[in-house]
Amino acid sequence: MARAVYRTGALPQAALDASTAFHVHHLPEITRLIAGQPDLLVVIFPPAPYDHRAWRRAAIADLARTHAPVRVVGLADGEADATARTLAYLDAAPGVTGQMLAIDEVNAPDQA
Repeated sequence: MARAVYRTGALPQAALDASTAFHVHHLPEITRLIAGQPDLLVVIFPPAPYDHRAWRRAAIADLARTHAPVRVVGLADGEADATARTLAYLDAAPGVTGQMLAIDEVNAPDQA
C-alpha cells in the first residue's frame, strides 16, 4: 500500500486566514500528490483552536470525494508516537476516508 503524507506546517491563527493559506499555498501540492495515485494521502495540520475544525473537515471531505478511490484523511497533529500509531492504523483501515481526526496520546489507536 502506498501512503503519501503532507504536512502543512504552521498556518495563521485566525481560521479564515488559515483556510485561505491552505487553499492558496498547500492545495496545489496536495493535488499533485493525489495525482500520483497513492492508496492513502494523509494531510497533517498543526494544532489549532476549535474554530478551524469546520474548514478542515470540509476541505478533507471534498478532497476525498473528488479524488476517490484515493483515500484522503486529515490529522490534527499530536505527539510523534500518537501520529505514528494513527498512520499505522490508517494503513490497515481501508474504509477510512474523508475524515478529519484530532489525535493525541490518549486518543491515538493502540498498536496492533
